Amino acid sequence: MITLLDYRRKVGDLYRLIRENRTDSPHTYQSFKSTRDDLFGLHPQSPLDANQKSSFKGLRYFAYDPAFRVVVTPKPIENPQVYTVDVGDDGAFKMRQFAEVNINLPTGTGTLGVFWIEGYGGGVFIPFRDESNGTETYGGGRYILDTIKGADLGVTEDGALILDFNYAYHPSCYYNPRWVCPLAPPQNHLSFPVPTGEMLMTADK
Repeated sequence: MITLLDYRRKVGDLYRLIRENRTDSPHTYQSFKSTRDDLFGLHPQSPLDANQKSSFKGLRYFAYDPAFRVVVTPKPIENPQVYTVDVGDDGAFKMRQFAEVNINLPTGTGTLGVFWIEGYGGGVFIPFRDESNGTETYGGGRYILDTIKGADLGVTEDGALILDFNYAYHPSCYYNPRWVCPLAPPQNHLSFPVPTGEMLMTADK
């Protein structure tokens, strides 16, 4: 548990540094990538197992594109739906959609649900799928916001969310089947590609 606490602290510190700088700073983005490589390759709580670590050469990313950084205002929805996901040894994971955001990106426009993770403390969560899944990115989709894990790029003074899809990352279940992850429900499937953020670890996987 102490190593998990350390891992989460390091992730939280990483995103705190990002919030203190602009996400589109080349230095900030490079620091994000190098810190994640260190966590994956060296930390005992890495999503990778020992065999994967022995051959790990770093995560792969699309080139940074500032046009995929957006600031969006959550719009509350009526009759929020609660989703329950079995996450193995961690039990049942419940998330309730409480809002939605409109996304306008160079490759298309769409809407993403914003979810509140039920349980002690709670947290805000935005998973998504797009048309790059299965070819350039994980078929199950990626995450762009998960405040429980500290993956939070911040909010503006008027409550808008900063979503920079260059920082989109894969859930742990992509790297190793020992993990069970909540994935994007149908309303968070974008009908266009989002060619930014984390890619498949190898070009042919």
